[in-house]
Amino acid sequence: MENISIYSGVVDWYNAHLNYGSITLLMTVESSFIPFPSEIVVPPAAYKALQANSGLSLPLVVFFASAGALLGAFINYYLAKFLGRPIIYKFADSRLGGFFLLDSQKIQQAEQFFLKRGAISTLVGRLIPGIRQLISIPAGLAGMPPLSFAIYTGIGATFWNILLVLLGYFAHGQKELIDKYSKEISHVLLGLGVLFIAYMFFSAFKKTKKRKRSFKNAKETKNSSLDQ
Repeated sequence: MENISIYSGVVDWYNAHLNYGSITLLMTVESSFIPFPSEIVVPPAAYKALQANSGLSLPLVVFFASAGALLGAFINYYLAKFLGRPIIYKFADSRLGGFFLLDSQKIQQAEQFFLKRGAISTLVGRLIPGIRQLISIPAGLAGMPPLSFAIYTGIGATFWNILLVLLGYFAHGQKELIDKYSKEISHVLLGLGVLFIAYMFFSAFKKTKKRKRSFKNAKETKNSSLDQ
């Protein structure tokens, strides 16, 4: 009940102070270990940006939302990196960790997801409910290079926020509608994200194959010239 009261108070405050600063702040919170859904941050901001004299624009809503998500991800990343696995797992199972809706099983799930997929999981994981906020922790535990972490996380967060902006546009900022279909929307976004990642890999594979073929042809041409 206390969590619900705090949550409602934050939502009311956000609706009364919706600007780039509050978007960045709440998306930082959302992307850290503190549970707060991005679905109630970005879509209302996108809807407000469509109103005349709102002082907001859709591209900047995406930018500041993604900047906040990246900041929150780095909080998890460095906490995990410097505290280490034993302390992180112990905190997750503590009373304070329970207040933040954490437990060791959730951390383990995120870590297994990261270990199976490697660095790309920090991008794909941003599109998966339940993994989104926690995927930064195993990245920190594994010592993933900060630059790679920032790039993958930034791409994933931006892609997610663009989709949330579109949701805000089409749902006209109706919180009840967004809440009602948030689970279905998450699955659709995940499917789109997987297709996007598959396309990126396919394009990279085609370019690599083409480059190897060009190199092979050039080498054969050179050898042919030497034989003559």
